[in-house]
Amino acid sequence: MTDALRFVDIAKEHLDDVIRVRSRSFGPLAAANREEWIKDAQEFIDDGRYVGVAAGDEVVAAARIWAFEQWWGGRKVPMAGIASVVVSPEYRGRGVGSKLMRGVLARSIEKGLPITALYPATTVIYRHLGYEFGGGRYRFTFPAADLRSLGGKDVSIRRAGAADAGRLLELVAQSNSAALVNGPLVWAESKVAEWLGDEDNFGYLADDGFVVYNWDDGDLCVDEIIAGSEATARALWATVGSGSSIATNVKAYVVPNDPVHLLVDREADKQAQIQRWMLRMLDAPAAISGRGFTPGASLEVDLELEDAEVAGNNGRWHLSVAKGSGALTASTGSGDALRLGARGLAALYAGTPLASLRKAGLASGGSTGADGAIDSAFAGGTSYMLDFF
Repeated sequence: MTDALRFVDIAKEHLDDVIRVRSRSFGPLAAANREEWIKDAQEFIDDGRYVGVAAGDEVVAAARIWAFEQWWGGRKVPMAGIASVVVSPEYRGRGVGSKLMRGVLARSIEKGLPITALYPATTVIYRHLGYEFGGGRYRFTFPAADLRSLGGKDVSIRRAGAADAGRLLELVAQSNSAALVNGPLVWAESKVAEWLGDEDNFGYLADDGFVVYNWDDGDLCVDEIIAGSEATARALWATVGSGSSIATNVKAYVVPNDPVHLLVDREADKQAQIQRWMLRMLDAPAAISGRGFTPGASLEVDLELEDAEVAGNNGRWHLSVAKGSGALTASTGSGDALRLGARGLAALYAGTPLASLRKAGLASGGSTGADGAIDSAFAGGTSYMLDFF
């Protein structure tokens, strides 16, 4: 049945097929949302980032490729965000999903995107193709009244709108670079302007920070908050908490070590929500050179990489890290090298300790005495995203 299947670029005439498969995968697309969905799809079609698998003239699987940037070690690395992966029910379990994703990997490489990430509906297929957990999307819930009492009244804040998109991106870059942040996405200024221009979102801007939040089933929900000082953090959180007369709780997408956990008197609700996302290397040398590394870390070590899906990653490489930067170059060394498959390399890139990778069978060989230096180079804060795509 799969012999006649072929990888295709999704075109406008395929969208009825894609909607049909999407409905069988995620539920029906509301008629009121169809026009907007088609408009969004066209952006991906125009740039060759909407792909699928066809059986004869009918599309039976599809996926979108977002051209993102992602923060790693405080630097921005181009990233293929894989989304809207759908396979028609009668073709599931027949290798169609793998065929689709192999095409997605190849197209992402063509687009010059050295890493790729996704939120998995199932880990099995993605692990088989070299993805591994890279981090999480964390949502914590705080009593609104606790946030309201945080103070910060001396900080001047104002409403933010679409015209402030550039300034918000500047504040994010300043904060993420200084903190050597891992994981958050970089959105185009036009998308940030749309976000701020949505009347359902409430944005507030200070000199060194901002917050954007909205209503969510009777609670308030913080999409993103950046604060360059304690006073600004207090002022922005208190602004959100000022809705405590109506909203009992504030949900917030923040990293587990966000300062808010230290500012509030009571801990967040114990039922935190975590969505795991997965990472994969598509161009290992470019991924390493684009990433930031721990300042002061110094490393010279050979790696033996094995990647069944991306031939360009295979072989023996020399990893060099110094002054916060890294390089991966072809090696002619002959000693025992640290051996990593695609999953192990992705997990290491995201900061997973080598001791864990060795115990899981994702790393072997090399000198265990060097593991500490390697861990130190890749170490950093918890990898996280604020957005679901």
